[in-house]
Amino acid sequence: MSDNGLMMQYFEWYITAATKLWKEAAADAEKLAKLGVTSVWLPPAYKDAAGKEGSGYGVYDLYDLGEFNQKGSVATKYGTKKEYLAAIEAFHKQNMQVYADIVLNHKMGADEVEKVSASEFNSTERCQMIADNKTIGAWTKFTFPGRKGKYSDFKWNWTHFSGIDWDQEGFKKSLYKFSGKEWAKDVDVSENGNYDYLMGADLDMNNQEVYDELVKWAVWYIKETGIDGMRLDAVKHIPAHFYRDFLYKVRELTGKELFAVGEYWHWDTVKLMHYLDEIKQEASLFDVPLHFNFHNCSKAHGSYDLRHILDGALINVNPIKAVTFVDNHDTEPGQSLESWVEDWFKPMAYAIILLRREGYPCVFYGDYKGIPHEKVKAKKTMLDKLMKIRKQKAYGEQHDYFDDPNCIGWTREGDSEHKNSGLAVVLSDGTGGTKRMYIGKQFAGMHFRDAMGNAKYDIKIDEYGCGDFYVNRDSVSVWVKKERTSGAK
Repeated sequence: MSDNGLMMQYFEWYITAATKLWKEAAADAEKLAKLGVTSVWLPPAYKDAAGKEGSGYGVYDLYDLGEFNQKGSVATKYGTKKEYLAAIEAFHKQNMQVYADIVLNHKMGADEVEKVSASEFNSTERCQMIADNKTIGAWTKFTFPGRKGKYSDFKWNWTHFSGIDWDQEGFKKSLYKFSGKEWAKDVDVSENGNYDYLMGADLDMNNQEVYDELVKWAVWYIKETGIDGMRLDAVKHIPAHFYRDFLYKVRELTGKELFAVGEYWHWDTVKLMHYLDEIKQEASLFDVPLHFNFHNCSKAHGSYDLRHILDGALINVNPIKAVTFVDNHDTEPGQSLESWVEDWFKPMAYAIILLRREGYPCVFYGDYKGIPHEKVKAKKTMLDKLMKIRKQKAYGEQHDYFDDPNCIGWTREGDSEHKNSGLAVVLSDGTGGTKRMYIGKQFAGMHFRDAMGNAKYDIKIDEYGCGDFYVNRDSVSVWVKKERTSGAK
């Protein structure tokens, strides 16, 4: 029997070292598995330029997973390598997959400055040079003295990068492209003219030495940790051909299927589909357009037309490659991509990603456990209910009733593999209402209850397999077959 897949992003941006995340993750593994979580996306596990204070996105040393005394600490923000491996083992014991966050666009915190010839460019129009070649001081030499060559003796220098945003010689922040280098072509060009450069020392993905070293590292990482897949950071800033070739090669060398999902941050599904074509469908993508629909609806407070809540979403055109989410570490309050879905709409948004047929849903740690830094309360009780319903009930043929601007619904008929599966969902961002929906003749004469506990009265399915399912104001009701209690005649 095959249960629904469900991912959890097991971190949020404001977590501190005091959280001891790897230990917490290991302790949570069994509970999450029982709720139906089948995979976890863990944060970057390697040493950040900010050491124990860094989130892992300011990549310093890809080979230091909390093992070497570098950047002021042995442990990363999340713990030591030993604790990281123990967390992965704990998830594997529960038959859950582990996806590692992979950040390959840039490096930061170099060990030495190199003198490099570079031209200055307009940071908002990267094709416009504003100053001719001059010698700058670039933080581009990475020797990793704390690791002393263990696992890899590769040393990074300026030839492995395209550009940087700091001149140590002139003590000036600006965008510099190194002489003889070009910004990559197959990246997002709808912003800043060319969005190859993002931050730090920008890796030159057209350099064969860079490609070979990253493939070598990935094979080592997979064998060292046993991870089952990757979340690929900032893919719109990396040439599409790189991940097309990289993922194919790493799968070939490791013999592992390796699930991969890329973060291509754009509201336009056409852009996402184009990228998927460019990488030959080697990875999935997060459904960013659907997230923005949720965000916009939550901000509209009832004036959004729910009939269009799925419009423009990746799940409509490529559901197999769509990873759906409500919020993540980038969209939470205070972050550069802040587009937080307001709390009142969270139950409805999660019902959409968890209880529909399309997409591979991802639950956010910041929603599940809360974000104390931003005074965001945990939604564990609500999410526990929806995750259990997904695991037990969300199967079978789907029927949509997107026929009212403030009240929509759908049903799932269930299947023979999952006992008592099948459900009906009604959600409203207005006064509520009742929807007559078909759920299947096999349920004729049976009573259904609202598993969310929002609707007070049970309903009965008629001889045609239809029911009058209702929902209260600004809420969601998930109707499931009412099972007999122990001892019932």
